Amino acid sequence: MTSDSGPPATSNVSVVNSLVERLGYSADTKVVILSCDDLGVSHASNEGVFSALHDGSATCASLMVPAPWACHAAANAFPDDDIGVHLTLNSEHGCYRWGPVTHSPSLQSGEGGFPRTLTDLWEHADPSEVLRELRAQVERAMVWGVDVTHLAPHLSSITLRPEFFDVYLELASEYQLPIRLPSTISADQAGFPFRQLAADEGVVFPDHFDHDWRAGSSLRVFDALASLRPGVTEIHIQPAIDTPEVRAFAGDAADGWVADLELATSDELRQRLDDANAVLVGFRALRDLMRSAPSSGN
Repeated sequence: MTSDSGPPATSNVSVVNSLVERLGYSADTKVVILSCDDLGVSHASNEGVFSALHDGSATCASLMVPAPWACHAAANAFPDDDIGVHLTLNSEHGCYRWGPVTHSPSLQSGEGGFPRTLTDLWEHADPSEVLRELRAQVERAMVWGVDVTHLAPHLSSITLRPEFFDVYLELASEYQLPIRLPSTISADQAGFPFRQLAADEGVVFPDHFDHDWRAGSSLRVFDALASLRPGVTEIHIQPAIDTPEVRAFAGDAADGWVADLELATSDELRQRLDDANAVLVGFRALRDLMRSAPSSGN
C-alpha cells in the first residue's frame, strides 16, 4: 500500500488521456479512494469516520450538512482532512430526522424533514429548490471552515435523474469540485449519458465506482480489491463507533456501520491493499487536477 505522498516523477508526455495518467501515475497504476459516507449523522458516525481517517486506511469523507452532528464534525476535523459534501435530500431513519437548510417546501415530507424515500423525493422536488438547497449545503460547509474537496450525493438522489443531474453538474462546475458517479450502471440503463455529460463539462470523477451499497460487508470491499483494475477506483464505507444512541435510531443498520469501522482500521485491509498494489489517494488530488485544467474532460 502506498500513501498519497505525491505522484511519482513522470516523463515528458505531450498527451495524457486517462485520469490516472493525468494524476501523474503510469497508465497501469491502481489508485484507490477509500471514502467514508455520512459524516455528521451522529456523534457515533463522527467518531467512527475520524477514526477511519486518522487511524485506518480511509482517505476521505463526505459531510451531511443538514444532519444533527454536522457542525460538530466540521469543528473537530483536522485541517488536512479530505472532506467533501454529501449532498442530502433524504432523511431515511424512522425517528431520527433532518431537513432542508433553506426554505424549500417541495423538499419537506408530511412528517417533517426530508422525504424518507427516493420515490417521494423525485415525485415532489422542485429542481430550482434542489439547486438552492444543495448550493446552501456546500456554502454552509465552507462557512464552517471545511476545505470542500468533492461532492457525493446521499442515496444517489441526484445521480440518475436527468432533471437533478443538471443540478449536480452545475454545482460541480460552479465550485470546481470532482464528483462521485457509478460505473456499474450504463447510460442505457440510466436513460441518459451521465458520465459523458460530466466529462464534456470538464468535471472529474473516478473511473470505477460500484453503485451497490452493503454496509458492513468486508467481502464487498475485498472483492473490489481482488478485482482492482488500472485507473481510479472509489470504494465507500460508513464507519461508526458502537453506542446506544446509534443502535436506537439505526437498528440493524448499526451492525454494518460498526463493522465498517473495524474493517477500515484492520490490518487485514492494509494487507489487502498491499496485495492489490493499490495507491491510496483522496478526492483532493482529483480536485487539484480539475482546478489546474478546468477546461479538460475526464
